[in-house]
Amino acid sequence: MYLADFTGIAIASREAGGGFEAFRKTSRVVGLGWPADVAEQWLYDHSGNELFLRDYGDVELSRVRWQLEALHAADIATMPTGPSEHDVIDEIAADWDHWIRVRNLGVHLGVAQMWEVHGTWKRWPVLLDRRLLRSSGAGLQVVEGRTRVAILRGRLKQGAFVAEQHLAWVGRPTST
Repeated sequence: MYLADFTGIAIASREAGGGFEAFRKTSRVVGLGWPADVAEQWLYDHSGNELFLRDYGDVELSRVRWQLEALHAADIATMPTGPSEHDVIDEIAADWDHWIRVRNLGVHLGVAQMWEVHGTWKRWPVLLDRRLLRSSGAGLQVVEGRTRVAILRGRLKQGAFVAEQHLAWVGRPTST
C-alpha cells in the first residue's frame, strides 16, 4: 500500500462527516496496524498533499513499523525533511517564537505552555528511517511535525529552554 491509496478514503471520510474516526476504521487503515496518531498525522492529513505524494509516494507503507522513541534534541534539530520542502524547517526556525504565538487555539491550545514548562512539543512528530526512501541519506527524516522540529531548532539556536530528549513516532523498516 502507498500513500495515494489513502487519498480517496480520507476525502470520503471527511465528506461523509465521519472525519478521522471513520477513516481509521476502514479496512485499509486497520490493516496497516499503525498507531492512530501516525495514521492521522500522515495518512489522513496528507495523503492528498501533492508534495507529500512526491516525497513519500513510493514508500511501501506495509513495510513500516512504528514505535515511540526518545531522541536527543541535538539529533532532531539537524534532521532534514522531504526534498519538496527542504528549506521549510529553517524558514520556520528563523521566527520560531511567532509559530508558538499563533498556535493558541483549538488543537494547538497549550503549545506555548509545553515549550515554556517542559521544553518540548505537545504532540509527537512523525519521523521516518531514510532507508525506506529512495535516498542516499542515512538516519531519520521529518515527515510530519516540521513546525515542531523547526521550533526546537530555533529555540536551540537562540539558547531558549529545550528539553534534552523528546518523544517522536519513528517509522523503521520491518524485518524481511
